[in-house]
Amino acid sequence: MNQEIYEALSLSPNEAKIYETLVEKGELGASEIAVAAGIHRRNAYDAIQRLVDKGLCFQIISQKGNRYNAVDPDKLMELFVERQQKLASVLPELKKKFVKRIAPEEAYIYRGHEGQKNIWRDVIRIGADSYAVGAKGGWFEPKLEAARVAFFKEANRKKIKFFQLFDHEIKTIDPAFPKRFPGNLKYRFLPKEYSTNSLIHVFGDYFITHSGLEIKKLNEKTVFFVIRSKDLAESYRTWFWYMWKQSSEK
Repeated sequence: MNQEIYEALSLSPNEAKIYETLVEKGELGASEIAVAAGIHRRNAYDAIQRLVDKGLCFQIISQKGNRYNAVDPDKLMELFVERQQKLASVLPELKKKFVKRIAPEEAYIYRGHEGQKNIWRDVIRIGADSYAVGAKGGWFEPKLEAARVAFFKEANRKKIKFFQLFDHEIKTIDPAFPKRFPGNLKYRFLPKEYSTNSLIHVFGDYFITHSGLEIKKLNEKTVFFVIRSKDLAESYRTWFWYMWKQSSEK
């Protein structure tokens, strides 16, 4: 199993190796576990005890010495659900504190794929229509697929509209792209001479500039300059509609 999954359940690499060893081989003594899992005996004892404490392993007392076995792997899902429940119990208070501390105006920077995911979360949280100048379809970077599908599912549920002024090049690179856009899309095309490697994105009180973009590509070097300002966002929306009227519908 992927070590990242075990780490998400707060299992160390040694604990993961021992648990998988016991699942595969069944009842073993501590020394046998250390050999089978390829772990130093002293470290194995500590990890076995932690597994017992977490309910993933149980001790069998016999005349030949203590032996151990793994519990049913369904226990891993129980651990996952418990962590979710703990998070859910503290999330409302954290969100209250987050909303309270947000300044009326602020600026910060995101980067790469995680930065794009942060912006999608903000779009969903705000729930306002989205406006883009210099759109390139960078959201459709293959490495963002799972996050993108979840984003548009929620955006469509909230009836968020997307007004996009695309770079001219997308018409030749992927002519059918706008029709495959999974959201509520209204679009036009900028004149060819105004194509860039940047993008302007406005929603709610947020104004964001993206740099380092290509058509339908967004990499870890992409930088997002985020500004939260009601006046600035409203100004860019005003300018957006001017550019919209000057742009081609075909």
